[in-house]
Amino acid sequence: MSQFARSPVTAILGPTNTGKTHLAVERMCGHSSGMIGFPLRLLAREVYDRVVGIKGKDQVALITGEEKILPPKARWFLCTAESMPVLSGRPGRQAEGPLDRDVAFVALDEAQIGADPGRGHVFTDRLLRARGREETMILGSESLKPLIRNLVPDAEIITRPRFSTLSYAGAKKLSKLPPRSAIVAFSAEEVYAVAEMLRRLKGGAAVVMGALSPRTRNAQVDMFQAGEVDYLVATDAIGMGLNMDVAHVAFAGLAKFDGRRRRRLSLAEMAQIAGRAGRHQKDGTFGTLGAEDGGIRFTPEEIERIEEHRFPPLDHLFWRDGLPDLSSLDALIGALEARPTQPMLRAAPEAIDLAVLKRLAGEPWVRERTTDPAMVRRLWAASGLPDFRKSGADHHSRLAGRVFRHLSEGTGHVPVPWFADEIARLDSVQGDVETLAGRLAATRTWAYIAHRPDWMADPAHWAERTRALEEKLSDALHAKLTQRFVDRRTAVLMREIGSDPDSIPVTIAEDGEVRVDDEPIGRLDGFRFTVAADARLADRRKLLAVAERRLGRELSRRAAALAAAPDEDFTLDTAASGPLSIAWAGFRVAHLAPGKTLLAPRVKPDRALDALDEPVRRTAIERLDRWLAAMLARHLKPLQRIADAARDAAMTPPLRALLAPLAESGGLSPRAPLDQALAALDRDGRHQARRLGLVIGALDLFNPQLLKPEAIRWRAALRAVRQGTAMPPMPAPGVVTLAHPSALPEFRTLGAQSLRIDLAERIARAAHDGRDGRKLFLPDPSLATSLGLSTDSLARLMRLLGFETHEAGWRYRGRTRPREIRAVHPGNAFAELGVLVANGG
Repeated sequence: MSQFARSPVTAILGPTNTGKTHLAVERMCGHSSGMIGFPLRLLAREVYDRVVGIKGKDQVALITGEEKILPPKARWFLCTAESMPVLSGRPGRQAEGPLDRDVAFVALDEAQIGADPGRGHVFTDRLLRARGREETMILGSESLKPLIRNLVPDAEIITRPRFSTLSYAGAKKLSKLPPRSAIVAFSAEEVYAVAEMLRRLKGGAAVVMGALSPRTRNAQVDMFQAGEVDYLVATDAIGMGLNMDVAHVAFAGLAKFDGRRRRRLSLAEMAQIAGRAGRHQKDGTFGTLGAEDGGIRFTPEEIERIEEHRFPPLDHLFWRDGLPDLSSLDALIGALEARPTQPMLRAAPEAIDLAVLKRLAGEPWVRERTTDPAMVRRLWAASGLPDFRKSGADHHSRLAGRVFRHLSEGTGHVPVPWFADEIARLDSVQGDVETLAGRLAATRTWAYIAHRPDWMADPAHWAERTRALEEKLSDALHAKLTQRFVDRRTAVLMREIGSDPDSIPVTIAEDGEVRVDDEPIGRLDGFRFTVAADARLADRRKLLAVAERRLGRELSRRAAALAAAPDEDFTLDTAASGPLSIAWAGFRVAHLAPGKTLLAPRVKPDRALDALDEPVRRTAIERLDRWLAAMLARHLKPLQRIADAARDAAMTPPLRALLAPLAESGGLSPRAPLDQALAALDRDGRHQARRLGLVIGALDLFNPQLLKPEAIRWRAALRAVRQGTAMPPMPAPGVVTLAHPSALPEFRTLGAQSLRIDLAERIARAAHDGRDGRKLFLPDPSLATSLGLSTDSLARLMRLLGFETHEAGWRYRGRTRPREIRAVHPGNAFAELGVLVANGG
């Protein structure tokens, strides 16, 4: 009899969320040593991390096909069922291999998988043979009860009720799924399709599939658990004990391909998956994806049984000899094809390891090398290389055959150059999700080989290399999955809708980037919010609504800062195209619009200020009005005096007729149109004009103060606003001669050059002072030269001043007055009055 025959065996049976696995972990940690076999590498890794936190890293081992963490003093082992290094409980036959362990406690999780045609024989073997020295636990569905009573008659059976209620919620469209939902599909293509739709509708989803590495799967689940996404799309791997905070499970289908045919899920499978909804004391719901009136549906009987956790008992488990005869190749195949003797066990369908073994057994060279039990054992081990790539028995047998060829010749190790080349070929993070997933699956194959201590000359080195590559590819796959299936901005929007305005943090970076819950949604420049350039068209309106809700406090703060800002913080932006704008702290906040007069433009606030509360907005506009008034008073005070005098009833009509068009033209004008108005002025009128700072020149009337750079710029801006034209180019400060014709009234065009009008007047005065009646004379060229005026430009100016040229010099011929003076600004009442006075009307 086995030395473990009398150790107690307890079967803990019940539906999901009954705490079975938690109980087993607690019981194992209470023993001096222990081991638990799990259905998934992901679940083994999850529990490994928990036990490490309890016992310490040096005391805990993780053993899966492609990953082994095996400290020398390890006493607690977390394994996949296939990798459990257990001692046999059968008399006379001991399991062979260096990892066989004698432990005080053994547990098998999800033992009902023994009824699965693909992997069932592994779980059945562990259920029958795996025993702890002091205690053994079998965890599984209540449907196992009759089989446990028959196959393990000495086991104590304990049933546990579910902690929370599971209820049917009907069919729901994808757009109507509640947050914290898991959608279960049964192929990678369907998983990706659902995740793509959730990205568009809800901002994205985490993706969990059995083919993912633990690192990728954990990163995806962490996103879901942290609330970065509210939805999870998974294969039925979710049903195998992966613990997540899921409130609702939606089935995208109720059928799957089981490797042989497409079939409807069994009631036990439905319940296993639906049971992921609700954890501990939280109730959960399940349903289907689609409309209530069509598509996939549970039958009323299925709903009732899932809600009440009533399932038909299993009547058989699949079996295959767990310790086959290795004396010869034919004996091995015969043992693996042997039928069970117990009625509740059925022969397992041909698994891929047996299919590979039989294909290799048909090769003459394999027969030649398997003449002793040791080499048969090696061939069986090579045939057991998992087909992580899902390439099928024919293709996979070629890889397994090459591995065995190396194991059966030379030093009996896999050649390093071949192994290294294959690893190097996979060492790339380029490509899409499918490409990376394929590389990761291939990497798992090489990791499995590296973790066979007798297959590699330096297994520790290559195990570390494959582990590093798997982590690298896992991180890249997680990034690709997130990039493809998660739109964080949309996810933020969906959480934002209906939430408390203060519940989601808003941050504004120094460069103006606005982030909601650490996700960029746009920029805030001054008071203007601009949606992120890469935002989808469908999201733009939502993003604007989010900004309106979240930025109100910041906008009010900025408005208060604007209202208290000194004049130096404001500028008139004359460089930009479009309406002339007023900028505050470098940001556009308003623009100028025509008013009643040239000196009375209106301040039109930018539309971005409409987001402010009305009192706050009004205060900001009043501050802009005050700034504009201060700027006009600072730079255009002489023009304001001219305009005030033109409206002053105390002034004589001839003087007002002169000043009115002058004020409307910005304080300067060519003399010719105003000559007759000037002629109508008496001495007192001319004296008053001079008191206003006017220079009555030979060619122009102007106030010298208005020829300063800022005065020129402001008058040009006011004219552009008044006339609805673009701002003309401005000369550099201090420039008096332009090398091109100019439209600025401050400059007189003289052929190819333009000269500021006060400098033209200086040349005119010098010319008149230097002449003697109508005699020929030569003007002093030094003044023109100092101003950069060309000979041709000077000649044009002289002709405008009434001089004519002769071979020996210049002669004054006098100016010719025009017969009719036209208004400088037609339609202006004061200008028309000036014309009437000047023309003697």
